[in-house]
Amino acid sequence: MNNIKQKVIVVTGGMGLLGSEFITYLRNHEALVIAVDKVGETDINTHYINADITDVDSIKSAIKLIVDKFGRIDGWVNNAYPRTADWGKQEFSEESMESFEKNVTWHLVGYVKCCQQVLNQMKKQRNGSLINVASIYGIVGPDFSIYEGTTIVNPSAYAAIKGGLINFTRYLAAYYGSHGVRVNCISPGGIFDHQPFQFVRQYEAKVPLRRLGTPQDIAPSVAFLLSEAANYITGHNLVIDGGWTAI
Repeated sequence: MNNIKQKVIVVTGGMGLLGSEFITYLRNHEALVIAVDKVGETDINTHYINADITDVDSIKSAIKLIVDKFGRIDGWVNNAYPRTADWGKQEFSEESMESFEKNVTWHLVGYVKCCQQVLNQMKKQRNGSLINVASIYGIVGPDFSIYEGTTIVNPSAYAAIKGGLINFTRYLAAYYGSHGVRVNCISPGGIFDHQPFQFVRQYEAKVPLRRLGTPQDIAPSVAFLLSEAANYITGHNLVIDGGWTAI
């Protein structure tokens, strides 16, 4: 990977399915990666920080700790996935609006809080790259037929969150571009996570590459957008979906 060696990169939700693979891939390419998540104890020497992306003070503390230790933040990946206990358990017609509002606030507004704090740090540096993790369901509506015969529910808040993130990324790219800071997003398609067999079969029958994605399919694109190979790319939504949105 072109020039991410020794770059100081932060991945929120670093202990999750995608986040852990992002960290592994980036470290394998010699980046200096800090995982941010809500489990375990902070230990900057092992490059782990316990922080809550829904709390501005927690974000500020994490950024200060990183800058005090390493002097800069070269890359930041907004990947955390905060959600309520009833996430994915209610169809929209019966969905609690309190739950909807809380999920949008935790997830979308949490990303906004991170963006404001870290992009202001990158502005001071006159350099940096931030990635928001969006989704194909921020681009197109769900195909509800793939959920038939399963208990999986596609939450309506997910579309609002991910669709909002994609255009907010464009806003940030325009706002911070003159300061040498790049802001992009990625939109993965469905990722295999031991879903019910029927869902997997129905999804794979519809996607052109005939399989769900894996975290390993997504990580190289994150590294690319953080690297100097992408120095003239900002405001872009990179779709990594096996062709789902092409048809």
